[in-house]
Amino acid sequence: MNTSDVQAQKRRYGIVGNSEGLNHAVDIALQVAKTELSVLITGESGVGKEVIPRIIHDNSLRKSKKYFAVNCGSIPEGTIDSELFGHEKGAFTGAVGEREGYFGAANGGTLFLDEVGELPLATQARLLRVLETGEYIRVGSSDVRKTDVRIVAATNVNMVQAIRDGRFREDLFYRLNTIPIKMPALRERGDDVVLLFKKFAMDTAEKYNMPDPVELTEAAQQRLKSYPWPGNVRQLKNVTEQISILSRERVITPEILSEYIPDTPVTRDIVPVNAPRKETHSFESERELLYKILFDLRNDVTELKKLVNERRGEHTAPVVSAEKVSGEQAVTYYPSKVPAYPVSSHTLKGDEDFQTPEEYVEESVSLDDLERQMIVKALEKNKGKRRKAAQELNISERTLYRKIKEYGLDKENL
Repeated sequence: MNTSDVQAQKRRYGIVGNSEGLNHAVDIALQVAKTELSVLITGESGVGKEVIPRIIHDNSLRKSKKYFAVNCGSIPEGTIDSELFGHEKGAFTGAVGEREGYFGAANGGTLFLDEVGELPLATQARLLRVLETGEYIRVGSSDVRKTDVRIVAATNVNMVQAIRDGRFREDLFYRLNTIPIKMPALRERGDDVVLLFKKFAMDTAEKYNMPDPVELTEAAQQRLKSYPWPGNVRQLKNVTEQISILSRERVITPEILSEYIPDTPVTRDIVPVNAPRKETHSFESERELLYKILFDLRNDVTELKKLVNERRGEHTAPVVSAEKVSGEQAVTYYPSKVPAYPVSSHTLKGDEDFQTPEEYVEESVSLDDLERQMIVKALEKNKGKRRKAAQELNISERTLYRKIKEYGLDKENL
């Protein structure tokens, strides 16, 4: 490791800290910058992964070319292909003109794909082709285009688990992961936590014209280093700014610090690579998948029946009866129920999709049974916690309570 070069890069990009993991990540970025190899940066959310692609680009032979950073997780699935590869005029509704796309715009430069683990599978296949051949096709076009782009990707997703779950292509992972760079979590960086706190405190004091930045006692520094920081550097910055603005004391003790960081932090885990897989409702079983589809279909069918009944419903219409009263013809109206829409024998014969009452009852019994099974499975899986069961079934708690009562599940020990 060339320590002087690493320190120079940290000063250039405002990177604070001297932990071994941080220095190693910067050193790898400098070594790979002169090559054309793809790089995959991994690390938890908030560790500062976005600085590594800038180091790579600014120290590469492409530094005079364009650099684009794309957050793949923030682009809707329906438009991600258009954003990356471009589209032709009229390719879809709203495509009033041509779009070049990032791969066309970044030709000759570097493209940073942040949150690459969130890409849809179809887009992953197109990305793999670009990486292997440099070729891509715009949405709505049949013309093959060429591009020369250096790809640097980053993710906070456990890629090994994502591959096992079928959410990420294994061949694309190996293509991106030519050079892996791991950014360490803040809890792994030791004294860097205190250095970062001091920097953020000084920045806040300068920004808001405060007389003095807040300082930590020795005990508060130990408390800061022992906290696991699930939100990493981003969380530390937020906490420092809060303390700087809200605390009346400028010397921060552990007691003051505890008011701004929770005793029990929220989990930071995505699924550890070597940890046993937790029991999740992944619908890996074809039978469970079928049950889920039928459960959703049950709700759709119910809504459809209501709509059909409303359109074919009955309404009160007058029936005319004529009588002779004192030599005059009187008209009396008697209410009678007739179909809201005229129904002919031809209509009834040709309406093959409209079920008879017997068919509807038979189908309802079958779907009710499947719906009941899905509710029982969800309640058992979530140990009787109805809120979680309702979320898993994608229905409201109120609907779940009604279904539980309807099927008599409230009398069972679930």
